[in-house]
Amino acid sequence: MENQKPKVYTDKVLASISLLVVFISVAGLAIYSQESIHLAEKMMFWATSLFTTPVLLFAFLAIIFTLVLAFSKYGKIKMGEGKPQYSTMSWIFMFILSGIGSSSLYWGFLDWAYYYQTPGLGLTPESAEALKYSVAYSFFHSGASAWAIYALASVSLCYSFHVRKNKGLSLASIIEAVTGFKATGVVGRLVDLLFLLCMFGALTISLVLTAVTFTNILSLLTGIPNTFATKVIIILAVSMVFALSSYVGMESGMKRLSSMVCFGVVLFAVYVLVFGPTQFILNNSLTSFGLMATNFVDMSLFTDPMGDGKFTREWTVFYWLWWISYAPGVALFVTRVSKGRTIKEIILAMIVGGSVGLWFVFGVFESFSVYNFIHGAVNVPQILSQQGGEVAIGQLLSLLPAGQLMMWIFLGIMVIFLAAHMDAVGYAVTATCTRGLQEGQDPSPKARLFWCVMLTLVPIAMIFSKAPLDTMKTATIITALPFIVIILIQTYGLIKWLIEDYSKIPSHLIEQKSFEETESTSDHIDSRDVSIDVLKPAELVRENIERGGVS
Repeated sequence: MENQKPKVYTDKVLASISLLVVFISVAGLAIYSQESIHLAEKMMFWATSLFTTPVLLFAFLAIIFTLVLAFSKYGKIKMGEGKPQYSTMSWIFMFILSGIGSSSLYWGFLDWAYYYQTPGLGLTPESAEALKYSVAYSFFHSGASAWAIYALASVSLCYSFHVRKNKGLSLASIIEAVTGFKATGVVGRLVDLLFLLCMFGALTISLVLTAVTFTNILSLLTGIPNTFATKVIIILAVSMVFALSSYVGMESGMKRLSSMVCFGVVLFAVYVLVFGPTQFILNNSLTSFGLMATNFVDMSLFTDPMGDGKFTREWTVFYWLWWISYAPGVALFVTRVSKGRTIKEIILAMIVGGSVGLWFVFGVFESFSVYNFIHGAVNVPQILSQQGGEVAIGQLLSLLPAGQLMMWIFLGIMVIFLAAHMDAVGYAVTATCTRGLQEGQDPSPKARLFWCVMLTLVPIAMIFSKAPLDTMKTATIITALPFIVIILIQTYGLIKWLIEDYSKIPSHLIEQKSFEETESTSDHIDSRDVSIDVLKPAELVRENIERGGVS
């Protein structure tokens, strides 16, 4: 009986309710568009004003906690047995693409312009000082704090799934493990429903923004009309790549897509660096990093008590809530691909790998954009305000050698980027609606294909009905607030489990066990090796509990 695998099945109740709520919401946004816009504005102001301090503290403390955890003895704990399934490079590529959408390419050229026009730290708008700090703020909002939020959500779920061997790869499953509320009960389904709605909203925003950017640049290149039909064709093309990747599985699909995208983006950035104003890009990127590093605490805790607090509300708090809204989905995907990794590896790979990757790409693209603004080639802030960001991107890329070819390559990377991101989100959504998953198990290909279709229909419905995208963005941000509580519950559970399982085990024994499991997958047990039993405390605790013993 012990070796019997639990029944794996789709939670049709959860799936049906989530789809019903999503499509009713889209219809409501389309019918009551003006009313929804006004309501969204009020809700956004309320959420970002009332929760400014808690959100800033949450992000700041996430960095401290994760780094302390990584460099403590608990950082040596390995997630499951055996060697890592994926190479370090492929692993990092996959979770980076699970955490950022294709719209990052859009913001990579334009983010600085917003901070130039509406700077933080009390700086004068459109001043030399505001320009100086513009890329630095972009680095800050895409850096260590953001990835620490992801790491905080990921480590606890990884531990629950791989070490504690708790069944189910969903938020509800870890909430059940920590609190006792059943994953299939009211509380569990409510948690998963919030997650699904948030994932649908976040992915729709990314997909629609990418489709709009793609079709506008395509229209500039070819003259093809920028119509609803064009946008639908683009979305369907992306979805076909996404569906194929999802259907063939992680090894043949997501792994290859993520490698293609990351190498493509890096090579594209290198091209801009080499054939653009190289010296300026390097100097400005380094200066921006220095400004971000030296002002990190100020940026993290800046509430603007003497001013109106508008910058903090509309930028820093907004960004942290956006990252928080994605955190549970990233955590599910990271858990899937992180078997065999230590807690320290997961945290450092996310915070360092994720941050450095974005800093390099953003540093090159944004510095290139700033250079052309300073020298009067492209007035990025003005074009952004009057014509749209995609027009500014098109003009910037046209300045490069083989500019038209670069635009085509940019569009190609954007499509594959979006498909890879959708694949990661699709996996998280499918896993949430699949009950009973254990380590080594994945949702069925048919279930993943079904959710591919659903995730495609929602953005098409949004574009067709002309539902206001900003309203869905607000809804996604509001949904992030309960996720703060959920992540804190996860973290409480993690701390509790670490104390129960490993507090009495010396650091060197944890490290020894992790090393031995990496070097060999043999099941041979040496009775003289005292670390064999004591370093599987989670299993012993569970067996003890099941027998009615005292842990």
